[in-house]
Amino acid sequence: MKINGYIAVATWFIASVCQFSAYAQINDSSPPLDLNTALHSQSPIAASEWHLLSITAQHWFKVADAHTVLEGASLERHGDLIFSDSGGGRIMKLTTRKQLTTVSRFKSEGPGGTAIHKDGRIFVALLNKDYTRGRIVAMNADGTHQQDIIPVKDGYVPNDVVFDSKGGFYFTDFRGTSTDPAGGVYHVSSDFRTITPVLRHLSLANGLALSPDNSTLWVTEYGRNQLYRIDLKSPAVVRPLGTAITYRFTGPSPDSMRTESKGNLYVSVMDQGRVLIFASNGVPVGQILLPQRDEGHNLETASLALSPENNSLYIVAGDRNDAEIFRAEGLAPGVRLFSHR
Repeated sequence: MKINGYIAVATWFIASVCQFSAYAQINDSSPPLDLNTALHSQSPIAASEWHLLSITAQHWFKVADAHTVLEGASLERHGDLIFSDSGGGRIMKLTTRKQLTTVSRFKSEGPGGTAIHKDGRIFVALLNKDYTRGRIVAMNADGTHQQDIIPVKDGYVPNDVVFDSKGGFYFTDFRGTSTDPAGGVYHVSSDFRTITPVLRHLSLANGLALSPDNSTLWVTEYGRNQLYRIDLKSPAVVRPLGTAITYRFTGPSPDSMRTESKGNLYVSVMDQGRVLIFASNGVPVGQILLPQRDEGHNLETASLALSPENNSLYIVAGDRNDAEIFRAEGLAPGVRLFSHR
């Protein structure tokens, strides 16, 4: 019985590696990192991650010829990409025909994560410049009729937002430091009247993503470089023994993330110019590298979006000279979010 079990596990592992290897070859991947490349990179990758099979994203669209932080990538129902120009205080839209427009501007706040309601409204997490207060605002697709959903007076510092399948949403509270975990994760009911804590005492809680069946909530903790898996009994209700730290990052911190239809998780790693891919159990299985990252370019990889219609993946990134959007092929179509239901 034990021998048969070992054979089954070995067969599964070999099949998985072959599948990813074939995918990497089709997409003109770079080979696994070697020691020479890692040592001379402007953003070295931990030795424990050198073995990960890698692909390189392609340039897709230049947003600006100046430094700004791009955030909050979300895809609308018709394929237009919504994202935040956090440094410029703008919500932007890039159409499928690569026409760039400004949806809304904010004078004293920087937009972070975005999420799109199935009625087309854009929900935006807004933070002040020193990350001490914030709010979540909803607006029409053209930026009109803005409404506070989580007002400043509630005392949160929202960073990211994700809708569940019933129209409620989770948000991260980006407070605290590495030694003062004052942030957390909260759930807002579908009528936007009830806020329920899900996970407290986090240090700069950042990215959020839900599994395809909404039974698992993923959270990144920016202040302590950790990835959390939260098993849910129902919205905002955690199962007994349902929380775990499945990964600890090395170097600059994890940011926003998305899941795809097979349950794999894609995590943007800020100041590393890459996206790490995790299996549904939290084990790293691959990575997407941005061009010229070893020379110090395109390192500010804060967010990404996955298309539910195909394998297209869009990464928003910047560096000291410009800001761009990159495209790659994921392993499967993205999760069909509330925006597409």
